[in-house]
Amino acid sequence: MLNAMIEAHVKCLQQLKTIQPALERAGQTLLQCLLDGGKIMICGNGGSASDAQHFAAEIVGRFEKERRAYPAMALSTDTSILTAVGNDYGYDEVFARQVDGLGRQGDVLLGISTSGGSENVIRAVKRGRALGLQTIGLLGKDGGSLKGMVDQAIVVESATTARIQETHIFILHYWAWQVESGLPRLHGDQG
Repeated sequence: MLNAMIEAHVKCLQQLKTIQPALERAGQTLLQCLLDGGKIMICGNGGSASDAQHFAAEIVGRFEKERRAYPAMALSTDTSILTAVGNDYGYDEVFARQVDGLGRQGDVLLGISTSGGSENVIRAVKRGRALGLQTIGLLGKDGGSLKGMVDQAIVVESATTARIQETHIFILHYWAWQVESGLPRLHGDQG
């Protein structure tokens, strides 16, 4: 089983070579957002929520280089907002309501969905587009409904959620590197 899992993992990673231009465009969109004074909002469910938190931490904290903090937030982390909005408006609105309250033109919304069909991510993307945000979908399987809704869709074609998620975190690390490489360094940093 281990060999089969490794082979499936490598196959997912190999497909990234064929979508390299799209990956780089999305990373450039994220970088430009931050350089222009915008923020990155990230949403997803389950493992994708963890990936959203992980990526936000790389942007606010750092990935590999010392630099100032930049604004990024995972919309899956505030339990008071999630439970209040979920209770009052329904779970499908938990991200869209936050986009309404926090999103501004010039921001980027990154929606992560291994199925491409998560209703709460779909609604967040719709709301984000209505507000003039750039939207990026980090998706799996065939991209689902989100593929045609976002400004930029990155699709990891696999039927296995675990392989999709492993590839998503690799992509997020690549974007963190790409973004960080384009951000100004702190004064005196030689690295």
